[in-house]
This record gives sequence, structure tokens and C-alpha cells, in this order.
Amino acid sequence: MTKPLIALAALSLAVSAAGARTPARVLPPPPLTIEDVADIALTEDERAWDFVEGITTEVGPRQAGTEAEARGRAWAVAWLKAHGFQNVADEPFLMPTWVPGEPGRAEIVSPFPQSLAVAPLGDSGSTGPEGITAEVVMFKSVAELVAAPDGSLKGKIAFVSNTMTRTQDGSQYGFAGPTRWVASGIAASKGALATVIKSVGTDDHRNPHTGGTSFPAGVKPTPAGALSNPDAANLERMFKRAAGKPITMRLVLTPKDLGQTESGNVVGEIVGRNPYLPPVLLACHLDSWWNGTGAVDDGAGCGIIAAAAMNVAKTGAPLRTIRVLFAGAEETGLWGSKAYSAAHIAEPIAVGLESDFGADRIWRFDSNFRESNPALHRRIAAAVARFGVSSGSDVASGGADLNIVRDQKGALIDLQQDGTRYFDLHHTPDDTLDKIDPVQLRQNVAVWTQVVGILASEETSILTGGPVPSAPPMMKGK
Repeated sequence: MTKPLIALAALSLAVSAAGARTPARVLPPPPLTIEDVADIALTEDERAWDFVEGITTEVGPRQAGTEAEARGRAWAVAWLKAHGFQNVADEPFLMPTWVPGEPGRAEIVSPFPQSLAVAPLGDSGSTGPEGITAEVVMFKSVAELVAAPDGSLKGKIAFVSNTMTRTQDGSQYGFAGPTRWVASGIAASKGALATVIKSVGTDDHRNPHTGGTSFPAGVKPTPAGALSNPDAANLERMFKRAAGKPITMRLVLTPKDLGQTESGNVVGEIVGRNPYLPPVLLACHLDSWWNGTGAVDDGAGCGIIAAAAMNVAKTGAPLRTIRVLFAGAEETGLWGSKAYSAAHIAEPIAVGLESDFGADRIWRFDSNFRESNPALHRRIAAAVARFGVSSGSDVASGGADLNIVRDQKGALIDLQQDGTRYFDLHHTPDDTLDKIDPVQLRQNVAVWTQVVGILASEETSILTGGPVPSAPPMMKGK
């Protein structure tokens, strides 16, 4: 008999002698590390998709302060509870509420009669259902509009054209954004009956990009709308071909001011082991404009942060509590962010992060503690490098819904998403689920899982690296 057969026979005798009462001991699998969970999320995690698919399908557009936004909050509360979050709540607040009214209409009456695609801008006034008809005056930039003499636009419609181009970091928004943010108010202060702008966006569809505008104190809001980019370009060509003849437009925009209505912030937690350490705050916003389903802006962001928080919990209870903030009424004035800070300003936050720039891949990591806590900055940068994320040198400023962290002068992180196509979709009817790439969405979840896992395990101050009290002052020494 060969040695292997002799060994096998001996093993059989041993098993027979021991009987079936002593099965081989099965060792438990080793605990998952945060690296394990993040790597798994890169290819398998579908919970961010589940969130954004669910809210866009079952709720749809969620205009701030409306019944639709309230349904969105109720849906989000139920989803968080169903997925194991604790301390889930809808924290209400009141806010001034603007709604768009009937679909806007714009048409050139002369010299080249035709319709143009237009959408009203948030917080603008109404023409009334009968509309207004007036001569259009074109400005190539906000600077040109500012230079116009006072009173020179009396009885006229101002048209401000300013082309935005695609960038990975979205920096062109800072260049083109004032066309929407302030042009209406400037034109109104110079006597304009109304304002139309070239959409602040990078697409070439006949989809106007809406968004908020503003008016200076003491200036009554006037009608204001965004033309689709192709229609704005067409209007520019009309001015070239009109050879000095006046261009007349009929404009019908009927938004309404509903006064104070209720919105709210939805919150939930993965509760940490040490309740005395300040929590890690993950933010997004739940509302959207009325003209899209809010998939890219910002249903995906809420799905990303929630999935990341749940992933960290797979490794066991984190040291710090992870709190998610689904802010309400961001689009119309950061009302949720302001309300959350006012209500919780006395509660220290360890660090804040927000996902609100779509669902395409994260390509850069920035913090505001690169100099004050370089070891932690380097550790996070090294941990996310395997996902194709570089370490940036910009000082993170945090997302729009992180007012509480800025008010506390706390630690902030920006996980920069690729914004190359974001402004093709931003505030348009094209903001729908089919625009989200599931592969890139999972990369977001993986990166967020890795970063949040590191932050939630830190015993020292995120901002400075110094010690953090582990118990309230009154308990020290007892």
C-alpha cells in the first residue's frame, strides 16, 4: 500500500472511531475591512441605484415647498428606515415658495415671426396670462448690461447672452452663472419690463435650463426666463440680420408666489460606538426643479451618501456616528441648509461632505485640512488612489448644504465628480434616470465608502489631528 493510501485508511479509522458527533470545526469568515467593502461596492453595490430609481419613479419632480417635495421626504424617510438607519426624522421648516405656473411661451413677433423655447426662472415675476409684447435689447454679457444707462431699458425686454463651455471641474459655472443669478435684477433696476437669458448650460437641445434668479432690495421682481441654447443662438442671429430694425417679442410667464409653505430636512444615522465624538455629516439635497425628475440633481447624491454609510456599517459599528442629511429646498435658496444650521449649530460636526454634482466618476479629492492635518489628508489620498482619484491642492469649500460646518468653521472634504456633461442636464427636462451610468455611480459609492470609513474611525480631530474629548467635561475624572 502506498503512503497516501495508508494515510487515507488511518484517517477513515479515526473518523469512524470519533463518530458523527464531532464534525470539523468551521471557522467564521474574517471581518470585512473598509477596503474590502469599498472594493466590493465598485462592482456589486446597487443601493444608490435603488434609491435614485425609486424616488424618480415613485415621486418624480420635487419642487421645493410643494406637495411633491413632501411626498419625496416621506418616501426618503421610509427608505432610510427600511435600510436600517436610526434616528430617522423629517425636520420641518417654513420657506418662501415660488412655483412656475403654466408652461412659458416666447415668440418673436417681428421681423422674423417664430416661437422660442423658454422656461421661467425661480423667484421671478409674472407677465400675467395675457403676456407682454415689447422690443428686445441684446447684451452680450452681464458687464454690458451693467454699463447700460439707468432708465435705458424702460418698457423693453432685456436679452443677455453668455455662452458656457464644458469643463471637468464645472468652473465655467462661475463665469456663466451670473447671467442667471443677477442679470434679471440689474435689468429690472434699469427699467426693463422683463428679461430673457441664454440658458446657463452646455447642451444644444431645445431644453431651457431653469434655476434661481435674484432682485436687489427694493426692486420688484419682473418676469424672467431662460431660452434654450439653440433658440438663444437663433435670436442672436436675428439681431445680425435685422440690420438695425427693432426685434419684438411676446412673452408669457405666469409663476406664482405662494408665500410661506413647509419644507423639511430628512436625517438618519448609522450610530457610532462613541456618542461623545462629533459625527461625520454626509449631505445631499432632496428637492429638484419641476421640469426634470431630479435624478442627476440630486437624487443620485442622496443614493451615494446613503449607500456609503450603510457600507461602513458592514465592517461593524463605526467609532463615530455617520449622519446623513437629505436637505430640503436647496434649489430655491439653500433654505434647508440654513434651517439645519440654525437648529443644530450647538452640536459640533467632525467633518462635512456633500454629493451634489451628478453621478459621473470622482476624479479628485480636496480637503480644507491639507495643511492643518496633513497625515490624515495623505492617508485619504492614498486610500482612494486605486479608484483613479487624485489628490488636489485646492482648499475644499464644501457643498451647498453644509452651512452648519462652515458656520462652525469645521473640516470639509470635496470629492470632485467629473462635470464634463453635468451642465448638459442641469435644471432641464433631461435630468432623468437614463442619464446615470451605473458603473460610474458605483465608483462614487466605492470612493465615498472608503473615505467615510476612514473618517468614522478617527479618534482625533479631523481638522487639526489634535485630541478630542471622549466624554463630556462633567464626566472627566469620575
